[in-house]
Amino acid sequence: MVAVDWQSPTVHDFGDIAKQETSICYFVFRNNQPFPIVIDNIRTTCGGTAPDWTPFPIQPQALDSIRIEFDAVEAGYFKKHIKVYFSHQRKAEHLYIEGYVLD
Repeated sequence: MVAVDWQSPTVHDFGDIAKQETSICYFVFRNNQPFPIVIDNIRTTCGGTAPDWTPFPIQPQALDSIRIEFDAVEAGYFKKHIKVYFSHQRKAEHLYIEGYVLD
């Protein structure tokens, strides 16, 4: 059984954003397990992408979210990969953010 059911798309498109702008999105999920789960770790592909999540157990069938903050420092297209590691699940869940930073 998959640990979570994503309630929002697993790819977020910021569209066009201004250089030096900070953009934020949320990925919402539901705990599908019959027991509480915890987000053990979140890894991103670059330093300009910062995840934030609750360190507390997520109860069965409860909704929670992961906050992603992206700092647009370089102009051009970007696509960033985010790996989410939940307790009781060996494989990471994969999320993506993308968009275009205007010069």
